[in-house]
Amino acid sequence: MSIHFDPDRWQRVKRAYRLWWQGELNRPIIPVVIRDRLPDRPEPDTALLTQATCTELAIPADKVIDRIDYELSQFSYLGDAFPYFNMDCFGPGVLAAFLGARLDNSTGRVWFHSNDDSDISRLHFAFDPDSMWFRRICDIYAAGMQRWQGQVLMGMPDIGGTLDILSTFRPGEQLLLDLYDRPDEVERLTWEAHEAWHQCYQALTDILQPVNPGFSDWSGIYSDQPNYIVQCDFCYMIGPDMFDAFVRPELAATCEKLPNSIYHLDGIGQLPHLDSILSMTALKGVQWVPGIGKPDCAHWPEVYRKIQGGGKRIQLKGDFDVLDAVSTQLGTARGIHLQEASGPDKQSILSKMKKYGVV
Repeated sequence: MSIHFDPDRWQRVKRAYRLWWQGELNRPIIPVVIRDRLPDRPEPDTALLTQATCTELAIPADKVIDRIDYELSQFSYLGDAFPYFNMDCFGPGVLAAFLGARLDNSTGRVWFHSNDDSDISRLHFAFDPDSMWFRRICDIYAAGMQRWQGQVLMGMPDIGGTLDILSTFRPGEQLLLDLYDRPDEVERLTWEAHEAWHQCYQALTDILQPVNPGFSDWSGIYSDQPNYIVQCDFCYMIGPDMFDAFVRPELAATCEKLPNSIYHLDGIGQLPHLDSILSMTALKGVQWVPGIGKPDCAHWPEVYRKIQGGGKRIQLKGDFDVLDAVSTQLGTARGIHLQEASGPDKQSILSKMKKYGVV
């Protein structure tokens, strides 16, 4: 079964995203994937790779890829969409596992737990390329590169934010107390995690490139250069002064190393940090997620105006109605990447796209 996407389409996608990252695309990026193709072969016995199945290490990597191929071949890729597999299936902040944490998916979702309850001064981070979870991801990547020969983009795993990873090893209130009681140790571990993060990213890039047709991550944004959606969910619990002292320097350093980066602004508790985030000159954009129980992204014009005023791109979570609302509030749809768009049928989706100049 073939995946319905040819090299000419890839060239169009690459050009559109390149212009978008450069701030030169006079329309939004709108990718839509719809399942509208019938399989022409039996469904493989192998379960689709997810957080619930990622620990089934006995399944050969080529069988994992064959099952993903079966899934992807049922889709049509409209507008700026492209064949892509999201490797967040090994859990959020999987670098923790590469640093020695225990991966647990017994609930059907992946969580990480520390096996080390020693004093923070005895805690050290070093990336382990021989971690069984890292090796498993590498094997799946290698099988994907062999199978697809650049037709499908395999995203980076959800490596995680450095303080979020540190909070795996200093759970509950421990890390909050460490910020007051052991700030030097927190800073040391933050930069150890930073070094491990970039070693991990480069090691994965060495396997994916040059066959993988570009770069992406769990956000689904394409880039023809190294990119990532950076984050610090932990900073929901701290004020601006601590953010600037413990979070911003490392985030800024990571953005300087990556040609393209987006910040995952998750929840209203992070809004006090937005000015500091926007001041990071190497950061290209912001993804705003209001949080469970809060109004959707159509109802935060002040947030999007501030992001736009800071000269950053916007990844917008929502449907065409949300895009209509936000583009009206901003006076333009330029600089927006729409995530999770859908519609009642293919024709209505194409009509909406045409309105925004996406053909």
